[in-house]
Amino acid sequence: MAEATVGGNAEAITAAELAEIGLRYEVDGEIATITLNRPERRNAQTFATWSALARIGDGLPARVRVVVVQGEGPSFSSGIDLRMFGSDGVPGQEPFPASFGASASLDDEALERSIRQAQRGFLWLRRPDIVSIAAVQGHAIGAGFQLALACDLRVLAEDAKLCMKEAALGLVPDLTGTKPLVDIVGLPRALELCLTARTVDAREAFELRLAELVVPREELSRAVRDLAAALLSTDREAARAVKRLLQGAPERSLEEQCAAERREQVARLKALFAGR
Repeated sequence: MAEATVGGNAEAITAAELAEIGLRYEVDGEIATITLNRPERRNAQTFATWSALARIGDGLPARVRVVVVQGEGPSFSSGIDLRMFGSDGVPGQEPFPASFGASASLDDEALERSIRQAQRGFLWLRRPDIVSIAAVQGHAIGAGFQLALACDLRVLAEDAKLCMKEAALGLVPDLTGTKPLVDIVGLPRALELCLTARTVDAREAFELRLAELVVPREELSRAVRDLAAALLSTDREAARAVKRLLQGAPERSLEEQCAAERREQVARLKALFAGR
């Protein structure tokens, strides 16, 4: 049975609230699907989007092993809704400076708190107890590209176009995307992509290892379903242990990684033998 209410340790958020923000959320067995659902705005993101994503992560049911993030309509996400910086803001939300109060609109601590809260909506997608998949069609610009980078795996439609747009707007990427970008493509290429703000098509994205799969647009949903099914075929606890090992590997020496492998394997062997 699919569910649409987020609970857990977070304050519950209903399907109706999510719809007003421009999101859909469903849990079907071990798979959770989050859909950016503002196709009329090409799934542009707002502070409300990021807050809702964080609440979804806080309340994710323990049984969920795979999280799929996708976009409704022609684009995955066109980035931030630039109306946030206008005097009127996004309907139903305060414009960006006003959200800090008139006297604190340029206060460093207030700004950092707001950005930190926005980042929470992205960080949980890297948790070792889940594998997250971004299903990307059309444009993934700025915050949209960073949301795709926040996921463990990316499946791109052939019409996908990725762009780190922030520098062209006088900003920096601040939604957790810079580390995975550098980790994947290396510093020189990351610099080039961010400072030119050029668009990368699906073919180049695959060559740069920014995508695990590239498929025709009409096959995107099926490809993601097939990938999720393959991921779920692995033992749950072994999958968590492997992800922990792989996530920590870049920061460890070979000797440290070998020690980490030993610790994880000892735990797995004890669990396996205890069940006999």
